[in-house]
Amino acid sequence: MGQEMKDRIARMHRETGAAWDIAARKYEDAVEKDIEFLRRGGNSLLPPEQRILGELKSWCRRAIHLQCAGGQDTLSLLAQGANEVVGIDISERMIGCARQKSEALRAKATWYCCDILDVPHALDGTGDLVYTGRGALPWMMDIQGWARVIARLLKGGGQLFVFEGHPLDWVWDANASDIRFHPERNNYFSDKIEGGERWPAPFIARQRDLNPADFPIHEHQWTLGQVVNALLAAGLLLRHFDEYPDLYWEQFPNVPTQILRRLPHTFSLLMEKT
Repeated sequence: MGQEMKDRIARMHRETGAAWDIAARKYEDAVEKDIEFLRRGGNSLLPPEQRILGELKSWCRRAIHLQCAGGQDTLSLLAQGANEVVGIDISERMIGCARQKSEALRAKATWYCCDILDVPHALDGTGDLVYTGRGALPWMMDIQGWARVIARLLKGGGQLFVFEGHPLDWVWDANASDIRFHPERNNYFSDKIEGGERWPAPFIARQRDLNPADFPIHEHQWTLGQVVNALLAAGLLLRHFDEYPDLYWEQFPNVPTQILRRLPHTFSLLMEKT
C-alpha cells in the first residue's frame, strides 16, 4: 500500500473518530449506571461470547480490546476472568468514559487513545487475548492492516476473539416491515464506503448546535471472506467460526422476530497465533 493511500485511510479514521467524539455524549450520560452495573459483578458480553471465551482466569493475563468505545465490554473481560485489560479507541471522549469507570472500580485497566493501526509497539507480543466486537469492523478502512496489528499484539499461543454483526445485514432495509433489500445499499460485495447512516450520524443530527455535514463518517462493510482471509494472511489459525440469528441491537424494529431469526445477524471467530 502506497503512502498516499495510508494517509487517506488515516484521515478517514480521524474524521470518523471526531464523529464518535460527538456520539460519546450518550455514553457519558451512562457512566454512573455502567459503574454500578460492573460493581455488582455485571458482564455485558453476550451469552455466546461468554460461552466461547469461557473462564479466562487460568490463561489470560492480559486482554487487549480494540475499538473499546466506553470500556464496558473491556471491563467485562475482567469479570470473565482476565487478570488485566487494555482498551484502545480513537475517540478521546470514549476513552475518558472508560477511564472514569476503571478509576471508580479500581480496576486493573490501561487505556490508549489512538488509531487502531497505530497501536503502540510497546504492546507487541503481550496479549493472551485480543478481543473486538459488535459494530467495530465497519469503521476499519484497512482490514489487512487491522489483521497485522492483531498478529503483532498477540503472544505465541494467544487468541483473537471476534463477535460482530453479520455483514449480510448490510444489504437489508432497516425501515421495512419484512426482509427486503435496501434501495441503495443492497450489494453484499460492494466496495463502497458509506457515511454512518445508522450510527452515529442520527445522533449528531439530533444535536441543535451541530451540522452533520461538518462531520464526515466513513463506514465499510467487509465480507466474511475478507475478514477471515486477512487474518489467515497475517498468520493466525482458525479455531472456531459460527453464525447466530441473534441481534445485538434493535436493528430491524418493524420485522417480526420469527422472520428475523431465519437469517444470521451476528458471527463469531476464534483464531490463534502459533
